[in-house]
Amino acid sequence: MSRMIAYCGLVCSNCPTFLATKNDDDVARAKTVALYSEKYGFDLKPEDINCDGCQSVGGKLIGFCQACEIRQCCHGRGLDNCVLCDEQPCERLIKFHEFSPDAKACFESLIKEIE
Repeated sequence: MSRMIAYCGLVCSNCPTFLATKNDDDVARAKTVALYSEKYGFDLKPEDINCDGCQSVGGKLIGFCQACEIRQCCHGRGLDNCVLCDEQPCERLIKFHEFSPDAKACFESLIKEIE
């Protein structure tokens, strides 16, 4: 499977939600709920763990990805990723990267790849 990168820099194809969905794995969904509860304080149920990746067209997205302002902005600008945006890093991206250092690290490595 090729690597799927979200607009913000997260690697969707490594995400436990994406993997549980792809493998239709209810045990993985339950583990992901526990992980997200502990790490982020999210209140989710195993049936909420369904996502085909940020850049999927017409696929399933987990709740917070459906409402993601970064995703909406990139999609509206026709960009494959925020790395390609002339206005990055914007406030939305900075705020999200404060929340998710993993996304920030991946985003920074993507910038190095294209330079």
